[in-house]
Amino acid sequence: MEDKDTYQVVFYKSVNGYCLTEEFLESIPVKVRAKVAKWIIRLEECGPDLPRPYADVVRGKIRELRLVFASHHYRFLYYFSHKSIIITHGFIKKTQEVPENEIYRANSAMLDFEERARKGEVVL
Repeated sequence: MEDKDTYQVVFYKSVNGYCLTEEFLESIPVKVRAKVAKWIIRLEECGPDLPRPYADVVRGKIRELRLVFASHHYRFLYYFSHKSIIITHGFIKKTQEVPENEIYRANSAMLDFEERARKGEVVL
């Protein structure tokens, strides 16, 4: 059985150091940030076993951390890489489905990160 305490959340940063997750977190209210922090810790504890409605598979390896606060639906897209959870970015969901451009953004970040990890440019 896997040790569930060994997952670590990492925010994806582009090759030039830009982090969409940090930018999004800075743009949302402090109370929401506190709730997000709580659920990121829970995600680290549970890993892929964090159940719906808190997490869900979006497409392929891309998953979403799901939070509701004051009728806003906050989403953080992420994927697993070994024992790391790479959060690609966050957004406020305004439609029933996760928008295609958000899935594309997460997939692009994943491909970039994994290629840079393969080359040893990023270390988990």
